[in-house]
Amino acid sequence: MNIELFGTGEVPMVIIWLIIAVVLAVIEAFTQGLTTIWFAGGSVVAAAVAVFSDNILVQFLIGLAVSIVLLYFTRPLVAKKFTRNLVKTNISAVVGQTGTAESDLRPGETGTVKADNKLWTAVLAPQERAICRGEKVEITAVEGVKLIVKSREDSGTSVSRNCP
Repeated sequence: MNIELFGTGEVPMVIIWLIIAVVLAVIEAFTQGLTTIWFAGGSVVAAAVAVFSDNILVQFLIGLAVSIVLLYFTRPLVAKKFTRNLVKTNISAVVGQTGTAESDLRPGETGTVKADNKLWTAVLAPQERAICRGEKVEITAVEGVKLIVKSREDSGTSVSRNCP
């Protein structure tokens, strides 16, 4: 089956499906969301179906079914492959690390913590009791340039938390 396209004459559906596939592949190249590439694959299959069938609905449904199957079964595998070697960098790498209190930390006050071989300004997480200098702390979050810390339960210290 042929379609009239922008007054240029009739264009075979195979070409239309391949143009759609190229457009979707270009969109994927710009967005890199691993979504439109599967629909580009479905468009290629629809182009193959167009060689044997003039029914546009059949071409569309088979192309759509192939796209959905590709999206559902292969996207998670490909996404895992591309994100496997992701390394946290900058400030996000500090969250979850253990540090050492370089000053006494009291609720509502700022202090300093050494983590990642750097000194950081730190405040206690909500409902945390005082942490004495030298105790291990766990970094739970970052707000602006301050670390939010809590006492490290396995620090092995039996400090009464009445810092001098």
